[in-house]
This record gives sequence, structure tokens and C-alpha cells, in this order.
Amino acid sequence: MKITIYSTTTCPYCKMLKSYLEEKNIEYLDKIVDQDDAAREEMMNISGGFLGVPYTVIEKDGVQEKIVGFDKEKINSVLGLS
Repeated sequence: MKITIYSTTTCPYCKMLKSYLEEKNIEYLDKIVDQDDAAREEMMNISGGFLGVPYTVIEKDGVQEKIVGFDKEKINSVLGLS
């Protein structure tokens, strides 16, 4: 499983999402789109031009789940958390 979070340095929901995953000991790759032009371009390509953060891509069992915002319920569902 691979989790990529596209975030910005000032986004409170990004911080909440990352803290939540850290509490659960779940590793993720953080791409900070307000400091990294390549990460911003990558996010735009994956999201179809959407620039809202956090934007999370979870690759699990060959399937890509894309989650907009800090949607705890959807994250728990995709990751099998309760």
C-alpha cells in the first residue's frame, strides 16, 4: 500500500490528516504543493486540475482511491480502520 498526500504548509486540514495517520502509525509520502512546482503539476494531472488540499491518493491492491479533504470516514473505510 502507498499513500501520497498533496498538501500545503498552511493548511490546517492537511495537518489534521497527517497527525491522524501518524497516530495510527501509517506511513505516507507528503508532497507540499505550495513549495514544489513538480508536486503541484503532478497533483493537477492526477486530480484533473483540482487544486484543493489535502488531496490523498491511496494505492491498495492495484486500485487507486482519491480522497479530497480530511474525510476521516472515507480514509478509515479505504484503510480498513475503525
